[in-house]
Amino acid sequence: MKKKGALLVFIGAASFGFTPIFVKHGFAEGYSLGQLNIAQMIIAFVLLWLLSFPHWKDIRHMKYTDRLKVMGAGSSVGLTSIFYYGAMQYIPASMAIVLLFQFVWIGMLIEWVFLKKSPEKVHFVSLAITLSGVILASEVLSGGMGELPAAGVILGLLSALSYAAFIYTSGQAAPEVNSVLRSSWMITGSLLLVLIVFSRDIPTFPVLEGELWLISLGIAMVGAVIPPLFFAGGAPHISARLANILSSVELPVAIVSAMVVLKEQVTILQWTGIGLILFSIVVNETGDRWFGRSEKKKAAS
Repeated sequence: MKKKGALLVFIGAASFGFTPIFVKHGFAEGYSLGQLNIAQMIIAFVLLWLLSFPHWKDIRHMKYTDRLKVMGAGSSVGLTSIFYYGAMQYIPASMAIVLLFQFVWIGMLIEWVFLKKSPEKVHFVSLAITLSGVILASEVLSGGMGELPAAGVILGLLSALSYAAFIYTSGQAAPEVNSVLRSSWMITGSLLLVLIVFSRDIPTFPVLEGELWLISLGIAMVGAVIPPLFFAGGAPHISARLANILSSVELPVAIVSAMVVLKEQVTILQWTGIGLILFSIVVNETGDRWFGRSEKKKAAS
């Protein structure tokens, strides 16, 4: 079951890496952040609840409090979409994904605060490697970061925070409930959040714009249907740390897709930084073998 769970999380993360292609195309066609998010969440809501139809009877056995918890967890999916897609309005997709990947060390802080897991030496080493990777990937040394709009950088970092929260809550909220139902309730929470945030866009929403729905279908599938569905099915069967490692596949997928489809240039220096970020994830999750676990040291003493 652990192998299946790991595979599901891997596919879900890889899928999310393709979102910049559709989002950037949507912006190029003149659609707003609100329009893309609303259309995406409506499509995802319909598709996931259609998939939940065979399990309809199970809804009656799902506690009301569990529904609220899962919807609350799902709202982090909506927040990630808002912040991540919003960042791409101001900065290249390759930079937006680098900022999103700060969820690695943010996830460490979340575990520290909520699970009372104090960071060990290996985690601080991983953090140092991550920050070094960010410096190279963002071309800070050559002044590249300074040229980026502050709004894009802030939104990118906020997307990292919400994505870290999604990874944490996807494995914590009612893990015993059917994964399809969990995903449906998650996207329900996301849809409600998006409708509230972009309430001003609702009266002028172009319902009959076929191209908007087509682009949003692509965004919905790779950004709001497959990731939560596969995470909901896989995350409860693996550790949060393993989920973080597997989620790292999103970074190279997004970078390569930005290069090939969006024609964005990624320098060797940036690739080096991206490699360091990926390496930091491996160190963070497997470095106990190198540095030794503090728990063992405490037990020995």
